[in-house]
Amino acid sequence: MGIDQLDGRIIVLLAEEPRIGVLEMSRRLGVARGTAQARLDRLQSNGVIRGFGPQVDPAALGYPVTAFATLEIRQGQGTDVRAHLATVPEVLELHTTTGSGDMLCRLVARSNADLQRVIDRVVGFDGIVRAATAIVMENPVPLRVIPLVRQAAEDPEGTTTWPT
Repeated sequence: MGIDQLDGRIIVLLAEEPRIGVLEMSRRLGVARGTAQARLDRLQSNGVIRGFGPQVDPAALGYPVTAFATLEIRQGQGTDVRAHLATVPEVLELHTTTGSGDMLCRLVARSNADLQRVIDRVVGFDGIVRAATAIVMENPVPLRVIPLVRQAAEDPEGTTTWPT
């Protein structure tokens, strides 16, 4: 599903001001309240907008160490490994991948020493054959989607202009 400029403007506005109401959104975008609500509902039902929850910083919760672990999984054990990793609170994300490993997970820990505990818990499962871990030094480009939203909402010639 593609998005148009109005959809993009709605997403950008919600990213900048997640607590904005539909009435204020419609006023700022210069569209009817019903139009804003219908667009928002469609973006949600199509899975473009997945939620409105707070963005939580693990470091502020006391988990300043981030690492990525590439896991090699024993043949046929993927489902069991997924279930195991879902029980580890420090596993923030899990992706199945191609290449040198089968799964990539983003982990957090309270310290480098605590990271060893987390890794031991992650790999302490029979279905995981091997793990390679890389500790994050800094995050100069945090997860972001707004530049992608703007690009997706452009017309095919790329001539859409965004209000500032």
